[in-house]
Amino acid sequence: MPDYLIRHATLRQLQVFETIVRLGSFTRAAEELFLTQPTVSMQIKKLVDVLGMPLFEHVGRNVQPTEAGMELYEACRSMFATLANLEMKIADLKGMKRGRLRLGAITTAKYFAPEVLGEFSLRYPGIEVALKVTNRERIIERMSANEDDLYIMGHAPSDELEVVAFPIAPNPLVVMAPRNHPLVGQKKIPLQRIASEPFILREPGSGIRDATLRAFDAHNLRPKVRMELGSNEAIKHAIVGGLGLSVLSLHTLTLEGTQGAVAILDVQGFPILRQWYLVYPKGKELSLVSRAFVDFAMEIEPRMRERIESMWPALRKMIEKESKSTVRRTKKKSS
Repeated sequence: MPDYLIRHATLRQLQVFETIVRLGSFTRAAEELFLTQPTVSMQIKKLVDVLGMPLFEHVGRNVQPTEAGMELYEACRSMFATLANLEMKIADLKGMKRGRLRLGAITTAKYFAPEVLGEFSLRYPGIEVALKVTNRERIIERMSANEDDLYIMGHAPSDELEVVAFPIAPNPLVVMAPRNHPLVGQKKIPLQRIASEPFILREPGSGIRDATLRAFDAHNLRPKVRMELGSNEAIKHAIVGGLGLSVLSLHTLTLEGTQGAVAILDVQGFPILRQWYLVYPKGKELSLVSRAFVDFAMEIEPRMRERIESMWPALRKMIEKESKSTVRRTKKKSS
Protein backbone atom coordinates (compact mmCIF):
# COMPACT_ATOMS: atom_id res chain seq x y z
CA MET A 1 0.00 0.00 0.00
CA PRO A 2 1.29 3.52 -0.79
CA ASP A 3 1.08 4.52 2.88
CA TYR A 4 2.86 7.87 2.56
CA LEU A 5 0.62 9.22 -0.20
CA ILE A 6 -2.52 7.85 1.46
CA ARG A 7 -1.66 9.68 4.69
CA HIS A 8 -0.50 12.97 3.18
CA ALA A 9 -2.24 13.47 -0.20
CA THR A 10 -5.98 13.71 -0.89
CA LEU A 11 -8.13 12.73 -3.84
CA ARG A 12 -9.25 16.37 -4.08
CA GLN A 13 -5.65 17.53 -4.51
CA LEU A 14 -5.11 14.94 -7.23
CA GLN A 15 -8.34 15.97 -8.95
CA VAL A 16 -7.26 19.63 -8.95
CA PHE A 17 -3.83 18.67 -10.30
CA GLU A 18 -5.28 16.48 -13.08
CA THR A 19 -7.68 19.25 -14.13
CA ILE A 20 -4.90 21.84 -14.36
CA VAL A 21 -2.76 19.57 -16.55
CA ARG A 22 -5.71 18.67 -18.78
CA LEU A 23 -6.83 22.29 -19.26
CA GLY A 24 -3.38 23.89 -19.13
CA SER A 25 -4.53 26.63 -16.78
CA PHE A 26 -5.11 27.22 -13.06
CA THR A 27 -7.93 29.62 -13.93
CA ARG A 28 -9.80 27.20 -16.20
CA ALA A 29 -9.37 24.41 -13.64
CA ALA A 30 -10.89 26.63 -10.95
CA GLU A 31 -13.86 27.38 -13.22
CA GLU A 32 -14.47 23.70 -14.06
CA LEU A 33 -14.24 22.59 -10.42
CA PHE A 34 -16.23 25.60 -9.08
CA LEU A 35 -13.33 26.62 -6.84
CA THR A 36 -11.57 29.93 -6.30
CA GLN A 37 -8.12 30.30 -7.85
CA PRO A 38 -6.44 30.75 -4.42
CA THR A 39 -8.00 27.43 -3.33
CA VAL A 40 -6.63 25.71 -6.43
CA SER A 41 -3.14 27.17 -5.82
CA MET A 42 -3.25 26.11 -2.16
CA GLN A 43 -4.20 22.52 -3.06
CA ILE A 44 -1.29 22.31 -5.52
CA LYS A 45 1.15 23.78 -2.99
CA LYS A 46 0.15 21.09 -0.48
CA LEU A 47 0.61 18.39 -3.12
CA VAL A 48 4.05 19.76 -4.07
CA ASP A 49 5.03 19.73 -0.38
CA VAL A 50 3.94 16.08 -0.10
CA LEU A 51 5.92 14.95 -3.15
CA GLY A 52 8.89 17.20 -2.54
CA MET A 53 9.24 18.08 -6.24
CA PRO A 54 7.86 20.84 -8.50
CA LEU A 55 4.90 19.69 -10.57
CA PHE A 56 4.50 22.66 -12.94
CA GLU A 57 6.63 25.09 -14.87
CA HIS A 58 5.33 28.33 -16.34
CA VAL A 59 5.63 28.82 -20.11
CA GLY A 60 4.38 32.32 -20.89
CA ARG A 61 0.85 32.51 -19.51
CA ASN A 62 0.39 28.76 -19.57
CA VAL A 63 1.56 26.06 -17.20
CA GLN A 64 3.04 22.74 -18.22
CA PRO A 65 3.76 19.70 -16.05
CA THR A 66 7.35 18.88 -15.18
CA GLU A 67 8.66 15.35 -15.71
CA ALA A 68 7.46 14.46 -12.20
CA GLY A 69 4.16 16.16 -13.01
CA MET A 70 3.66 14.00 -16.11
CA GLU A 71 4.33 10.84 -14.09
CA LEU A 72 1.75 11.95 -11.53
CA TYR A 73 -0.72 12.90 -14.28
CA GLU A 74 -0.55 9.42 -15.84
CA ALA A 75 -1.03 7.85 -12.41
CA CYS A 76 -4.05 10.12 -11.76
CA ARG A 77 -5.68 9.23 -15.08
CA SER A 78 -5.27 5.51 -14.38
CA MET A 79 -6.57 5.84 -10.83
CA PHE A 80 -9.55 7.99 -11.81
CA ALA A 81 -10.49 5.56 -14.60
CA THR A 82 -10.48 2.74 -12.04
CA LEU A 83 -12.60 4.77 -9.61
CA ALA A 84 -15.05 5.70 -12.38
CA ASN A 85 -15.42 2.03 -13.25
CA LEU A 86 -15.99 1.21 -9.57
CA GLU A 87 -18.62 3.98 -9.32
CA MET A 88 -20.36 2.57 -12.38
CA LYS A 89 -20.41 -0.96 -10.95
CA ILE A 90 -21.69 0.22 -7.57
CA ALA A 91 -24.49 2.12 -9.33
CA ASP A 92 -25.36 -1.05 -11.26
CA LEU A 93 -25.53 -3.03 -8.01
CA LYS A 94 -27.89 -0.43 -6.55
CA GLY A 95 -30.11 -0.63 -9.61
CA MET A 96 -31.82 2.51 -10.88
CA LYS A 97 -32.64 3.86 -7.41
CA ARG A 98 -29.39 5.81 -7.31
CA GLY A 99 -26.62 6.72 -9.72
CA ARG A 100 -25.09 9.51 -11.76
CA LEU A 101 -25.23 10.47 -15.41
CA ARG A 102 -22.60 12.81 -16.88
CA LEU A 103 -23.67 14.19 -20.24
CA GLY A 104 -21.59 16.34 -22.58
CA ALA A 105 -23.32 18.38 -25.27
CA ILE A 106 -22.30 20.76 -28.03
CA THR A 107 -23.36 24.37 -27.56
CA THR A 108 -26.52 24.33 -29.69
CA ALA A 109 -27.77 21.25 -27.85
CA LYS A 110 -28.32 23.40 -24.75
CA TYR A 111 -31.76 24.15 -26.25
CA PHE A 112 -32.50 20.44 -26.54
CA ALA A 113 -30.55 18.47 -23.91
CA PRO A 114 -32.11 20.02 -20.75
CA GLU A 115 -35.61 19.02 -21.90
CA VAL A 116 -34.53 15.41 -22.41
CA LEU A 117 -32.63 15.37 -19.12
CA GLY A 118 -35.64 16.85 -17.33
CA GLU A 119 -37.96 14.11 -18.55
CA PHE A 120 -35.36 11.46 -17.70
CA SER A 121 -35.03 12.87 -14.16
CA LEU A 122 -38.80 12.75 -13.68
CA ARG A 123 -38.77 9.07 -14.57
CA TYR A 124 -35.67 8.32 -12.47
CA PRO A 125 -35.71 10.90 -9.62
CA GLY A 126 -32.84 9.20 -7.77
CA ILE A 127 -30.40 9.73 -10.64
CA GLU A 128 -28.06 12.71 -10.32
CA VAL A 129 -27.49 14.35 -13.72
CA ALA A 130 -24.68 16.68 -14.81
CA LEU A 131 -24.55 18.53 -18.14
CA LYS A 132 -21.39 20.07 -19.64
CA VAL A 133 -22.04 22.33 -22.66
CA THR A 134 -19.17 23.42 -24.91
CA ASN A 135 -18.18 23.56 -28.57
CA ARG A 136 -17.50 20.58 -30.82
CA GLU A 137 -13.72 20.63 -30.50
CA ARG A 138 -13.87 20.59 -26.72
CA ILE A 139 -16.50 17.82 -26.71
CA ILE A 140 -14.21 15.64 -28.83
CA GLU A 141 -11.37 16.34 -26.36
CA ARG A 142 -13.64 15.34 -23.47
CA MET A 143 -14.68 12.19 -25.31
CA SER A 144 -11.04 11.26 -25.96
CA ALA A 145 -10.32 11.72 -22.26
CA ASN A 146 -13.46 9.74 -21.27
CA GLU A 147 -14.67 12.60 -19.07
CA ASP A 148 -18.42 11.95 -19.49
CA ASP A 149 -20.78 9.01 -19.89
CA LEU A 150 -22.52 10.10 -23.11
CA TYR A 151 -22.47 13.00 -25.56
CA ILE A 152 -25.07 14.83 -27.65
CA MET A 153 -23.65 16.03 -30.96
CA GLY A 154 -24.96 17.30 -34.28
CA HIS A 155 -22.40 15.27 -36.23
CA ALA A 156 -20.79 12.09 -34.93
CA PRO A 157 -16.96 12.46 -34.98
CA SER A 158 -16.33 9.37 -37.12
CA ASP A 159 -13.17 10.91 -38.63
CA GLU A 160 -11.58 11.68 -35.26
CA LEU A 161 -12.72 8.74 -33.11
CA GLU A 162 -14.38 5.35 -33.42
CA VAL A 163 -17.79 5.91 -31.89
CA VAL A 164 -21.26 4.45 -31.49
CA ALA A 165 -23.97 6.96 -32.45
CA PHE A 166 -27.78 6.86 -32.17
CA PRO A 167 -29.98 9.49 -33.92
CA ILE A 168 -32.37 10.88 -31.30
CA ALA A 169 -33.97 13.98 -32.92
CA PRO A 170 -33.87 16.07 -36.10
CA ASN A 171 -31.56 19.09 -36.02
CA PRO A 172 -32.34 21.21 -39.12
CA LEU A 173 -30.02 24.12 -39.86
CA VAL A 174 -31.82 27.12 -41.36
CA VAL A 175 -30.93 30.56 -42.70
CA MET A 176 -32.14 33.28 -40.33
CA ALA A 177 -32.76 36.99 -40.95
CA PRO A 178 -34.35 39.92 -39.11
CA ARG A 179 -38.14 39.96 -39.49
CA ASN A 180 -38.01 43.21 -41.54
CA HIS A 181 -35.43 41.94 -44.06
CA PRO A 182 -36.53 42.27 -47.73
CA LEU A 183 -35.86 38.56 -48.38
CA VAL A 184 -38.40 37.44 -45.75
CA GLY A 185 -41.37 35.83 -47.52
CA GLN A 186 -39.56 35.21 -50.81
CA LYS A 187 -39.54 31.65 -52.16
CA LYS A 188 -36.53 29.53 -53.19
CA ILE A 189 -33.92 32.24 -52.67
CA PRO A 190 -30.68 31.32 -54.51
CA LEU A 191 -27.73 30.71 -52.22
CA GLN A 192 -25.75 33.13 -54.37
CA ARG A 193 -28.14 35.89 -53.20
CA ILE A 194 -27.44 34.95 -49.57
CA ALA A 195 -23.69 35.08 -50.26
CA SER A 196 -24.04 38.77 -51.19
CA GLU A 197 -25.46 39.65 -47.75
CA PRO A 198 -23.41 40.45 -44.61
CA PHE A 199 -23.04 37.16 -42.74
CA ILE A 200 -22.49 36.14 -39.11
CA LEU A 201 -20.60 32.91 -38.39
CA ARG A 202 -20.07 30.83 -35.28
CA GLU A 203 -16.51 30.63 -33.96
CA PRO A 204 -13.91 28.13 -35.30
CA GLY A 205 -14.51 24.68 -33.83
CA SER A 206 -18.29 24.96 -34.14
CA GLY A 207 -20.12 22.19 -36.01
CA ILE A 208 -22.67 24.68 -37.38
CA ARG A 209 -19.86 26.82 -38.78
CA ASP A 210 -18.35 23.78 -40.54
CA ALA A 211 -21.71 22.72 -42.02
CA THR A 212 -22.43 26.28 -43.20
CA LEU A 213 -19.10 26.67 -44.96
CA ARG A 214 -19.48 23.25 -46.60
CA ALA A 215 -22.87 24.32 -47.99
CA PHE A 216 -21.32 27.45 -49.54
CA ASP A 217 -18.24 25.54 -50.76
CA ALA A 218 -20.48 23.05 -52.60
CA HIS A 219 -21.63 25.95 -54.80
CA ASN A 220 -18.17 27.57 -55.05
CA LEU A 221 -19.38 30.46 -52.93
CA ARG A 222 -18.05 32.21 -49.84
CA PRO A 223 -20.22 34.18 -47.41
CA LYS A 224 -19.38 37.85 -46.75
CA VAL A 225 -18.43 37.30 -43.11
CA ARG A 226 -19.06 40.44 -41.10
CA MET A 227 -18.35 38.96 -37.71
CA GLU A 228 -17.79 35.73 -35.80
CA LEU A 229 -19.54 35.09 -32.49
CA GLY A 230 -19.22 32.23 -30.02
CA SER A 231 -22.83 32.18 -28.84
CA ASN A 232 -26.08 31.36 -30.61
CA GLU A 233 -27.90 33.91 -28.47
CA ALA A 234 -25.38 36.60 -29.41
CA ILE A 235 -25.88 35.72 -33.08
CA LYS A 236 -29.67 35.98 -32.76
CA HIS A 237 -29.32 39.42 -31.15
CA ALA A 238 -26.95 40.47 -33.94
CA ILE A 239 -29.48 39.28 -36.54
CA VAL A 240 -32.27 41.27 -34.91
CA GLY A 241 -29.93 44.27 -34.81
CA GLY A 242 -29.55 44.11 -38.58
CA LEU A 243 -25.89 43.09 -38.55
CA GLY A 244 -26.34 40.21 -40.99
CA LEU A 245 -27.83 36.81 -41.80
CA SER A 246 -26.73 33.55 -40.24
CA VAL A 247 -27.26 29.80 -40.24
CA LEU A 248 -28.39 28.31 -36.93
CA SER A 249 -30.22 25.26 -35.68
CA LEU A 250 -34.00 25.55 -35.66
CA HIS A 251 -33.75 24.49 -32.00
CA THR A 252 -32.38 27.94 -31.15
CA LEU A 253 -35.90 29.31 -31.73
CA THR A 254 -37.52 26.87 -29.30
CA LEU A 255 -38.51 29.52 -26.75
CA GLU A 256 -39.60 32.43 -28.98
CA GLY A 257 -40.96 30.34 -31.87
CA THR A 258 -40.61 30.97 -35.60
CA GLN A 259 -42.85 34.06 -35.73
CA GLY A 260 -40.73 36.28 -33.51
CA ALA A 261 -38.10 38.90 -34.31
CA VAL A 262 -35.95 36.33 -36.15
CA ALA A 263 -37.39 34.97 -39.42
CA ILE A 264 -36.49 31.82 -41.38
CA LEU A 265 -35.61 32.32 -45.03
CA ASP A 266 -36.62 29.88 -47.78
CA VAL A 267 -33.18 29.33 -49.30
CA GLN A 268 -32.31 26.74 -51.94
CA GLY A 269 -30.38 23.87 -50.35
CA PHE A 270 -31.79 24.63 -46.90
CA PRO A 271 -32.61 23.48 -44.37
CA ILE A 272 -29.55 21.28 -43.96
CA LEU A 273 -31.24 18.23 -42.47
CA ARG A 274 -28.98 17.03 -39.70
CA GLN A 275 -29.69 14.90 -36.64
CA TRP A 276 -28.91 15.07 -32.98
CA TYR A 277 -26.89 12.00 -32.07
CA LEU A 278 -26.27 10.33 -28.73
CA VAL A 279 -22.61 9.33 -28.94
CA TYR A 280 -20.03 7.39 -26.95
CA PRO A 281 -16.61 5.90 -27.80
CA LYS A 282 -16.69 2.45 -29.38
CA GLY A 283 -15.80 -0.21 -26.84
CA LYS A 284 -16.85 1.91 -23.84
CA GLU A 285 -18.66 -0.10 -21.17
CA LEU A 286 -21.89 1.74 -20.42
CA SER A 287 -23.25 1.80 -16.89
CA LEU A 288 -26.80 0.77 -16.11
CA VAL A 289 -27.72 4.46 -15.88
CA SER A 290 -26.13 5.27 -19.24
CA ARG A 291 -27.89 2.36 -20.94
CA ALA A 292 -31.19 3.51 -19.43
CA PHE A 293 -30.65 7.01 -20.84
CA VAL A 294 -29.87 5.61 -24.32
CA ASP A 295 -33.09 3.56 -24.23
CA PHE A 296 -35.05 6.58 -22.97
CA ALA A 297 -33.72 8.88 -25.69
CA MET A 298 -34.59 6.35 -28.39
CA GLU A 299 -38.07 5.95 -26.89
CA ILE A 300 -38.91 9.67 -27.03
CA GLU A 301 -37.32 10.26 -30.49
CA PRO A 302 -40.69 10.25 -32.36
CA ARG A 303 -42.07 12.86 -29.95
CA MET A 304 -38.97 15.05 -30.31
CA ARG A 305 -39.28 14.83 -34.11
CA GLU A 306 -42.96 15.84 -34.00
CA ARG A 307 -42.17 18.81 -31.79
CA ILE A 308 -39.50 20.26 -34.08
CA GLU A 309 -41.70 19.65 -37.14
CA SER A 310 -44.55 21.53 -35.46
CA MET A 311 -42.32 24.60 -35.09
CA TRP A 312 -42.09 24.91 -38.89
CA PRO A 313 -44.82 22.93 -40.74
CA ALA A 314 -42.95 23.12 -44.07
CA LEU A 315 -40.18 21.10 -42.46
CA ARG A 316 -42.34 17.96 -42.25
CA LYS A 317 -42.58 17.71 -46.05
CA MET A 318 -38.83 18.26 -46.39
CA ILE A 319 -38.05 15.50 -43.88
CA GLU A 320 -40.49 13.11 -45.57
CA LYS A 321 -38.94 13.90 -48.96
CA GLU A 322 -35.44 13.30 -47.58
CA SER A 323 -36.55 10.02 -45.98
CA LYS A 324 -38.03 8.75 -49.28
CA SER A 325 -34.85 9.77 -51.09
CA THR A 326 -32.75 7.86 -48.55
CA VAL A 327 -34.94 4.75 -49.01
CA ARG A 328 -34.54 4.95 -52.81
CA ARG A 329 -30.75 5.24 -52.49
CA THR A 330 -30.67 2.29 -50.10
CA LYS A 331 -32.75 0.11 -52.46
CA LYS A 332 -30.57 1.08 -55.40
CA LYS A 333 -27.42 0.06 -53.53
CA SER A 334 -28.94 -3.24 -52.43
CA SER A 335 -30.01 -4.13 -56.00
